[in-house]
Parts: sequence; structure tokens; C-alpha cells
Amino acid sequence: MSQLTVRGLVAGYGPEPVLRGLDLAVPQGELAAVLGPSGCGKTTLLRVLAGLHPPWEGRVALGETVLSAPGAHVPPERRGIGLVPQEGALFPHLSVAANVGFGLSRPQRRGGRVDELLELVGLAGFGARMPAQLSGGQQQRVALARALAPRPGLVLMDEPFSSLDASLREELRADVRAALHATGATALLVTHDQEEALGVADLVAVLRDGVVAQLGPPQQVYAEPADLGVALFVGEAVVFEGSVLGGAASTPLGRLPVAARDGGPGTVLVRPEQLSLDPDPRRGVPATVTDVFFHGHDATVLLRLGGGHQVRSRVQGPLPVGRGAEVGVTVSGPALFFPTSPAAGPPVCPQGHLGGVERNQGGLGGRSGAVSR
Repeated sequence: MSQLTVRGLVAGYGPEPVLRGLDLAVPQGELAAVLGPSGCGKTTLLRVLAGLHPPWEGRVALGETVLSAPGAHVPPERRGIGLVPQEGALFPHLSVAANVGFGLSRPQRRGGRVDELLELVGLAGFGARMPAQLSGGQQQRVALARALAPRPGLVLMDEPFSSLDASLREELRADVRAALHATGATALLVTHDQEEALGVADLVAVLRDGVVAQLGPPQQVYAEPADLGVALFVGEAVVFEGSVLGGAASTPLGRLPVAARDGGPGTVLVRPEQLSLDPDPRRGVPATVTDVFFHGHDATVLLRLGGGHQVRSRVQGPLPVGRGAEVGVTVSGPALFFPTSPAAGPPVCPQGHLGGVERNQGGLGGRSGAVSR
């Protein structure tokens, strides 16, 4: 197993590049999730790493082996890379064991490697079955075992859970993570699912407009986003336009502490889970519950503040309020503040919107508001 290093990668399909000087490093044995909206370059990156699409510029190396560089190109079959596609792509005429052992030599197939991998992915005793006899989740486990069989230096996974139902996705994510760590494999998971990226990966790389906007542990990317675009893309957000004075920002939720001491105009952001509700509207900023969406493990509560500002809260455990209730809202922990660049304005995702969040204009002395996605 080896570290993946990508430097200055430029690639595309027409006159305009899709990847625009992308840099990425995944340490040996770690699982990195590449997260981003459609069109940001995730699939192109995967194809370049697998050797299926030639880059225009840049360097790709796996350990000490240079896979792509000016004047150098290692063909896909010699890269030592395993691929897990979206639908598993098993050979329907081969048994489970034959699928897993497809890329192995005869001595390797007879040496117990296939049985070892089937046990690792939770399919011990399934070797004689045919792919048509398996569920979707079981087929993806076989695809992972097949990718791991030759002990590749890197495993690439292209949204392998997208076709599965929610409960099965969660179970399979945990099992895939455990299997990869058990083998010490370096892996790259391409996804557009924020929850998936944050929940399963050791590192998260957020792609925007063909480059990595931020790379770091999931907790860091969520709690310390590099910019407003990243903050809005990796989770739900409540945003207000405002300014900072004396280490705090004035918002319809009160003065909120921020890391910046002073600053000009910008965006103040808090996460919905930071908003706590009290049945007594006198304890906090008064608000009216306009709607409630129950999710089982938690609930989303839509709130209307004074002046018509709309926000939302994520409430854990038993729901203390119902629609129409008057509550008090308090904010736990500091807010994030992102200064507005006079030249460029607020950062945007490739589609031209802020991570799916509808922003209402306002600020100090004006109309502020927030609609979280």
C-alpha cells in the first residue's frame, strides 16, 4: 500500500479543462472522500487516477511509482489500482468466488485468498453463489473483495452506495471502512453525499471548480471550513449578513462570538444544531415554531424570529415543542464569520449558488435573515 500524491493536475474533454491544477495527497492506509457537486471534476479525477483518461498536465504518483507525468504514462492494467464501480459490475456468468479471484493467478486463487476476502466482507460461505442470487449490498461487497484481491496500492470507489436504500447504505459504509482499514489499503471514495463523506472517511477533499477547496479530517472541514462555499456545502447552515465588532457579530439571534476581532461586511454562519429551544420564550430570543419535521433520531424545527426572519434548528431526543409554539432560542458555541471580498463577492459553487442555501439580504441596521437548506 502506498501514499497517493497528485500535483498540478489539469484534465478535461474539450477546450476548457475540468480539473484546473488540482493538488491532493492521501497518506498510506487512509480513506479519503472526494466530495463535491456534479460538474466539479470528481469523475474526471477518478478516471485520470485509474489511467482511463490522459491528463493534460500534472503528476500522479503512488508511493515511489510515477503513474502520470509529462512523457510518462503507466497503462491501467499495470497501475496496481482496484476499482469499485457504482453498480458492482460483476460478471454474471461467474460465481462469487470466481468474480473475487478473477484478477488472481491460479496459485493465488488456490491459496485461500478468495475465502479470506469473502470472510472479511461478511460473505463467508457465499463463494458458490451466482451474482443474480445476491442482494445489491452483497454484490457491492463482492465488488470490494474483487478490488482488494490483488492487494492494490490504491482502491478507487465511484459512489458505490448510491443505488442502495438508506439503512443498507449506512451498514455497508461501516463494513467497507472496516474492511479497508483491516487490509491497510489506501482508498479514494468519490461521492456527492455530505453525510457519507463526513461519516466514513479519514480525510475529506472538497472539490470546487476543478481544484481542492479544502482537504482535512471530517471534523475540521465541518467545524473550520476554509471559506463560505465549503461551509455551505458540507452541512446545513443558518446565515446572516453582518459585521463584526469587538469579537462578536450582531444578528437576529443576538450578539454571537466569532473568531474575528473586527471586520467589515461579511456572512455570519451557525449550524442548526447550535440552536437550542426553550419552551419559555423569555429564555432566549423569542420565536414561533412554524413547522416540524421528525426524523426519528432528531427533528428539524423551522422558526420565525421577530421581523419575519426564518431559521431552523436541529433538535436531538424527545421533541419539546410543536407547530405554533412560542419558544426561546439560544445559540451554543461560537459562530463562523466570512468577510466579503469587495472584488469577488461571496464564493459560489459551480452551479452558481451557495451550496444550495437561499440567502436573504440584510445586516446591521437592515433586514437580516437566513434560510438553511
